[in-house]
Amino acid sequence: MHEPPQEYSREERFAEAKSFIEQCYTELGRESEIDDRLAEIEAEIERRNHYEHTPEELEHGAKMAWRNSNRCIGRLFWQQLNVADERDCETAEAVHEACCRHLEKARNGGDIKPLITVFKPMVDGDRQVRIWNYELLRYAGYRTDDGIVGDPDEIELTDYCQSRGWEGDGTDFDILPHVIQMGDDEPAIFEVPDSAVGEVPLRHPDYEWFEDLGLRWYDVPVVSNMRLELGGIHYTAAPFSGWYVSTEIGARNLADEDRYDMLPTVAERLGLDTDDNRSLWKDEALVELNRAVLHSYEEAGVTIVDHHTVTDQFEQFEQNEAEADREVTGDRSWLLPPMSSATTHVFSNDYDDRIEKPNFFYQAAPEPLSERRESLGR
Repeated sequence: MHEPPQEYSREERFAEAKSFIEQCYTELGRESEIDDRLAEIEAEIERRNHYEHTPEELEHGAKMAWRNSNRCIGRLFWQQLNVADERDCETAEAVHEACCRHLEKARNGGDIKPLITVFKPMVDGDRQVRIWNYELLRYAGYRTDDGIVGDPDEIELTDYCQSRGWEGDGTDFDILPHVIQMGDDEPAIFEVPDSAVGEVPLRHPDYEWFEDLGLRWYDVPVVSNMRLELGGIHYTAAPFSGWYVSTEIGARNLADEDRYDMLPTVAERLGLDTDDNRSLWKDEALVELNRAVLHSYEEAGVTIVDHHTVTDQFEQFEQNEAEADREVTGDRSWLLPPMSSATTHVFSNDYDDRIEKPNFFYQAAPEPLSERRESLGR
């Protein structure tokens, strides 16, 4: 799903719009309005090769895009997606403020609710809004003489922000600023206010020493670097969020060797033999790290789901889609949890990985970040 947005001809854009409108309005029980709406869209596209979605089209289209997201295991709740229409934001500051509102609304006091915020779309092949951040909350990664401090996955953006005058505290868990670009202007950099940041200190239900590790993670994962394609219109800034699956934090972000690489430390504190793979020290440390994540989020009153429950929910989603006469597409390599995969029904299933639209698509990193990544050999 990593591809540049296609610059549609008028005929192609209307074909994309027609496919979307017919499906969208049918699902909404508004079949009688399809012909009139398509006539409006066709005239608008003929005039300027563009058209604007109504708020209802934007809302249901975003839900459809989530439903079609092959890599997402949490699609059971696609109908519960909340949509914030921020297409009237004209400045980088306004976009940043809307992103902060997104964080606060999605957090919802810990009872996290799915949310997407949609900004201005591309027009005539030109991006109007681009958010450089991978997520609206992410930790900086600093290059030091003693190695990486913080998140190694964010070295390039951290370098860029520092080149623009931003200075973090140099800890493992410094929230990166928002980097927002309007058109071809130089990106603007905004500190994320404390009111928009929620974090969960990690503790273990059985081991008091775990708290001494000083681990934490943010509460709301808001993916902000993907493009929403909806009826032939490209929304290059449309941050969206649900709630965490615990393994995203405990089995990837904190465990991966090229991220925080905490398994050896946890294993050592558990007294495990890390010199012998047959001791299964990685497996035991992984389980305890994930137990700490689940315990801490529950203790903090923040919504989170474990990998067994979420795959059960995905099975219900598959049943719901079958009843709606829709085939579930999926990328099995992403749907499988990063631990205990064989205990889930996904392990035994095959999925068609074809791309249905509306959908979300990866965007190439902004050129300055790509150049920094290449210079690091990443």
